[in-house]
Amino acid sequence: MARVTVRRPILRVSASGERRRVDAVAGEEPLEIRVGGRALAVTMRTPGHDVELAHGFLLTEGVIGGREDVSSARYCDSVDADGRNTYNVLDVTLSAGVPPPDVGVERNFYTTSSCGVCGKAALDAVRLRTRFSPSEDPSRFAVETLLSLPDRLRERQKVFASTGGLHAAGVFTADGDLLVVREDVGRHNAVDKALGELLMKGRVPAAGTVLMVSGRASFELVQKAVMAGVPALAAVSAPSSLAVELAEEQGMTLIGFLRGPDMNVYTGAHRVKG
Repeated sequence: MARVTVRRPILRVSASGERRRVDAVAGEEPLEIRVGGRALAVTMRTPGHDVELAHGFLLTEGVIGGREDVSSARYCDSVDADGRNTYNVLDVTLSAGVPPPDVGVERNFYTTSSCGVCGKAALDAVRLRTRFSPSEDPSRFAVETLLSLPDRLRERQKVFASTGGLHAAGVFTADGDLLVVREDVGRHNAVDKALGELLMKGRVPAAGTVLMVSGRASFELVQKAVMAGVPALAAVSAPSSLAVELAEEQGMTLIGFLRGPDMNVYTGAHRVKG
C-alpha cells in the first residue's frame, strides 16, 4: 500500500555544522480516477482517503450530487514490478440512471499537485453545473469562531507536523464544531477529500459550514466549495481575483488573511457577526 510519508536520508546543514540524519517527506503518487472503467483524471496526491477524494472530485465536477449516486468504488489494474497492487487506480461505478461524465469533464492530462483553472469560461461552467448554490444560506459566523479556526486546523495537521509539506482543509459548523480535516500535497485534493467525506456521510449540501484552508483561496477552491453548497470559505493567505468574483456571484462569504486577530472579508460580509 502506498505510504503517506517516506523516510529519506539527508544531509542537514546549519550554522552549527553538518550532520546526516533521516527525514520524513510527504508521500506523493499518481491516482487515476476512472468512472465505469473509463479514465477520467490523473492527479498527484498524498495516498490515503482516496475513495473520499474520488467522491469529492466527482461532486465538485458536477458528476454526482449525493452518496446515492455512487454504487461502488474499488482499486484495480495497478501493480508494481512484484505484482503487488499499488492502489493508484480507483474505478467508480455510478448508480443506475446517473449520467456518465460529459466529455468536457475529462482531463486527458496529468493534474499537478498545485494545479488550478482560470478564465471567464470557468465562471460560466460553475454557474451552469452547481446544484447547491450557497446564496440563500442564512448562516452567520461569529468573529471569535472564525479567528479560532487556523489554530484548530493546524492542531489537526498530524502529517504536516512531521513533514512540513502538506496542505490542509477542514470543515467546521457555524458554532465551530469540527466535521472533518484532511491533508494532501495538493490543496485541491485536500478539499476534495474533506468534501468527499461529507458527501459520503450525507452532509451535502454542506449548509451552515465554513471551509478552512491552510493556503491561499484560489478560484478552484471556491468552485469546489460552491459545488458542495458551502456558504463560507476562509483561508490563511490571499484569494485570487477570480476567486473573489466567483464567490461574489454565488453569494458565498470569502475570507482571506485569517491570521491572529485579523481577517479580510472580501465577499458576503453579512454572514460575519460581532
